[in-house]
Amino acid sequence: MEHLQADASDPEDGIPSFAQEPPRQPSVWLRQWIEEAAHAGEGEPTAMALASTGAQGPAVRFVLCKEVNERGVCFFTNLDSVKGQQLRARPEAAIAFHWPIVGRQVRIEGRVEPVAVEDADAYYQTRSRLSRLGAWASQQSRPLAERQQLLDAVETFDAKYPSDDIPRPPHWSGFQLVASRWEFWQQCPGRLHQRWTLAMGQDGWRAWQLFP
Repeated sequence: MEHLQADASDPEDGIPSFAQEPPRQPSVWLRQWIEEAAHAGEGEPTAMALASTGAQGPAVRFVLCKEVNERGVCFFTNLDSVKGQQLRARPEAAIAFHWPIVGRQVRIEGRVEPVAVEDADAYYQTRSRLSRLGAWASQQSRPLAERQQLLDAVETFDAKYPSDDIPRPPHWSGFQLVASRWEFWQQCPGRLHQRWTLAMGQDGWRAWQLFP
């Protein structure tokens, strides 16, 4: 799995205008927009709002997109967190990217499925040492009596794994969102925005425009 890297270096002059016809593969379009958002100076160009649903109702939070592929996007999390539990119980989600500098949004809807074990292992090893220790130490979404409790847990696992060979926790992995619908939105003057929607048909992605 080749993970997405948002490189804000070597910016280009200006942002290309909204495409009049979308590419046959929407993931190509998303990759281009993430790159252009990074070049324009967006602080977290791979940040996306992730919405899921559970017994207590809907929930939304921001996560980082770590891969864009032909099927959709991938992200990683603690499987015991609220989102992890919701996504496993009801494997469907919606995500949204927003880049205010370039005036663009992308929304994606679809089902979710776990990433392969080897892909989770590979990405986990690219994280910083502190982030890998944090994956062990954090009981994500559970009540925390005081911050020192978390810091003490990090120290405990730091002592347990003194070398850089820190195994991936069994409760930490990733999800692939398998897109069934995409929407690309470009801000325009007078709120006459441009919107393209793409949905999977029998012969590939079908695309049409929407009123703003």
